[in-house]
Amino acid sequence: MRGFTYLVNRNKPRETATCDKFPRVCRAKGSAGPDCCKKQCVNVMTDNLNCGECGRRCRYGQTCCSGNCVDVMYDKRNCGACKNKCKKGSFCNFGMCSYA
Repeated sequence: MRGFTYLVNRNKPRETATCDKFPRVCRAKGSAGPDCCKKQCVNVMTDNLNCGECGRRCRYGQTCCSGNCVDVMYDKRNCGACKNKCKKGSFCNFGMCSYA
């Protein structure tokens, strides 16, 4: 009987390790992110399709910075890129601090 069970288990397709069944998969080394959204590992702090929470999409021209959708072209706390602050008294225009 031992040989028969081995043959049956060997020919059975393996279950894929999706994060909805195994959430710890997302915390493994090399994972795309620690959060599970629609059976995919993502980082809700930086993912434009799941910004801050699963399914929350950033609008065109916006970027997900620390879980918030921001316009990096005009946001003085995220000017040109996330966490790129402009100096006090300056402004963000076209993704550059104090442009023109």
